[in-house]
Amino acid sequence: MFMMSFRLKRATLLVGGIVVVLGLVLGVGAWSRAFGGTVEVDSTTPVSEKNVKVQKVTGKTNEDRLDFIKSFGWEIEEEPSEIMEVIIPAEFDDVYDNYNAIQKKQGMDLKSLAGKRCKRYSYVVTNYPGTDQAVRVNLLVYKNKIVGGDVCSLDANGFIHGFNAPQ
Repeated sequence: MFMMSFRLKRATLLVGGIVVVLGLVLGVGAWSRAFGGTVEVDSTTPVSEKNVKVQKVTGKTNEDRLDFIKSFGWEIEEEPSEIMEVIIPAEFDDVYDNYNAIQKKQGMDLKSLAGKRCKRYSYVVTNYPGTDQAVRVNLLVYKNKIVGGDVCSLDANGFIHGFNAPQ
C-alpha cells in the first residue's frame, strides 16, 4: 500500500481557493456570454384571473405539484424530468429581474427568497399548442410551497412565460 500526505500552509490554501473561485466565476461569465444570458418576458401572456397565493399552494408531494400544473390546463408526464436544487441569487441582475417580473404577474415574488435554496421540478409538457419544440413546466418549491415557476421551451430561440397558456 502506498500513502502520501501533504502539508499546506494557510496562505497557500487561501490562494488556491481564490484561484478556483475566480476560475469558476470567469468560466460562468464566459459561458453566459457564449450561450446568451437573457430571459425575455412575454408581455402578451394573460394574467390568471385567480392570483396564486404562495402560502396556500403546497408542493410537498408529486401529486400536489401535478394538480397545480394541471389546474392551468397543461398535460404533462407524471414524473419530473429533472429535480435540481437552485439558489435564488442574493442580488438580482437583469436576468432575474425579468424572471421575477413573470413571477409577479402570477402573484408570486422571489425577492423575499433572495439567497435561499429551493428545488426546481421540471415536467415535460405534452400539449403545448402550435409548436413541436420541447417544452417544460418548471416549479420552484421552497419549504414545501410552490413559490414560482414558468413554462419554457428548451429550444435556443425559445420562449418563457408564466403558468397560463398563451392565447
